[in-house]
Amino acid sequence: MFRRSVAVALSLSLVPHVTGCYSTQRRGVEAGEAVAAEQQQIVALTTTAGTIVELDPGTASIRNDTLTATVDRERYVIALDDVDRIWVQHRRFNALATIGVTVGVLAVGFGAAVAIAVATKESCPFVYSWDGTEYVFDAEPYGGAVTRGLERDDYAELESLRPQDGLYRLLLTNEVNERQFTNFMELWVVEHPQGTRVVADEWGALYAVRRPVAPSAAVDARRRDLLPWLRTTDRRIWEPLPEPAGDGTMRDDIILTFPKPEGATTGRLVARVATGLWGSHMIREMLELRGRDIGAWYASLDSSQAAYDSLFAWIRREELFILALLVEESDGWRARGTLPGGGPFITETRLVPLDLSRVPGQELRIRIRPPRGFWALNSFAMDYGEDEAIRVDTMPVRSARDHHGIDVRSYLEAADERYHAMPETGDWSELTFDVPPPTPGMARTVFLHSRGYYRLNLAEEGPANHALLREIEQVPDAGARLAAERYRQARLARRGAH
Repeated sequence: MFRRSVAVALSLSLVPHVTGCYSTQRRGVEAGEAVAAEQQQIVALTTTAGTIVELDPGTASIRNDTLTATVDRERYVIALDDVDRIWVQHRRFNALATIGVTVGVLAVGFGAAVAIAVATKESCPFVYSWDGTEYVFDAEPYGGAVTRGLERDDYAELESLRPQDGLYRLLLTNEVNERQFTNFMELWVVEHPQGTRVVADEWGALYAVRRPVAPSAAVDARRRDLLPWLRTTDRRIWEPLPEPAGDGTMRDDIILTFPKPEGATTGRLVARVATGLWGSHMIREMLELRGRDIGAWYASLDSSQAAYDSLFAWIRREELFILALLVEESDGWRARGTLPGGGPFITETRLVPLDLSRVPGQELRIRIRPPRGFWALNSFAMDYGEDEAIRVDTMPVRSARDHHGIDVRSYLEAADERYHAMPETGDWSELTFDVPPPTPGMARTVFLHSRGYYRLNLAEEGPANHALLREIEQVPDAGARLAAERYRQARLARRGAH
């Protein structure tokens, strides 16, 4: 299985941190010892043509808009104009993770824009899994829940989690400029038949998928072939820049075609996607438009169902953080499901059940219209198999201590009015869970079921920009156009600095 990608962007000002010394020695450390550890190096790149190039470790450097390295000990040189994304081996909390770094547009001035997005990291708590040797960045729960009224449950597969001494161990951290409030955490240890993979939908229902079928075609409105980018979970991620398309629109229009068994009336879309990095940054930008009125806006969401419903109607219309899935039926395109986004640094796999009873023939076409800059698309597949039996052991928190050594388990045992608060950047807690005995002949997958919300640290001063807020709320795609304008301003600032 391809190791999960973590979407981070790189500016030229960050290159010294990437190309510096790096220790490949792996050793187990306790959480307290691990907090300050961070090292990284470029290990691979994806070209604009979709070619993946694995680089010899420790050989890559960037200078004068050119990346130089060796591949199989042979010199390799490529212009950044021809690079879509680079991949960094990253140690954080002494963790070894693969981090996707968008650099292909540095030569045209995108560096400053992505540096802003990385610096502000509008995200959510980070969860690190103990893999038997060290902590590995593995989940970003309840992204987008920016106030208590938006608190939600999250279901994240922990791909790197491994048992040790009869325990699963997690590290929960606040690494961003926000206050985090976690209400509940437990593990779901899923036993499933060999040869299947278990995937969660948005609401926590689990499905065993045995033979997902890749798309046979994927094209956008300009008939560009996106199949190399979207058919496999790999280092190819489709994430257009946050700027208008050639026709001035702020959306891509992508049609995915899948083979379909004759007579199939249901199917399950398996998609690996994330919120785009710039889209995540725009959460802060949009909230700051409310100025000193932000507190009243939070209060309305926390107490009013009408305010909540109005916000979600806007989110569904604009598709900035929830993507509509349109299925082609005999009488045209019909909305048959939605695909949620997630944290910007990790692409998550989600399953969406689809009603195909009105789809004739042996071909299924699904249409998506993602706003540019708000979505990072990794892979799509369809599963038409029968449900298979799985067993789920629910494991409550066994122990939880914060970085002061205080026992915080009681705050995480139930979804109630008590929260485990991490109000400061740098706060962290270590959690353990019992490991149930395995079932012979069955495979095992572990999910983190969590619930909570967070509050960005905003200036909360000055008057609200009511005119722009009304435009965003009332004019279709005005939020995406604002994102493009902020991106344009960042590019100009970058050029002015040089």
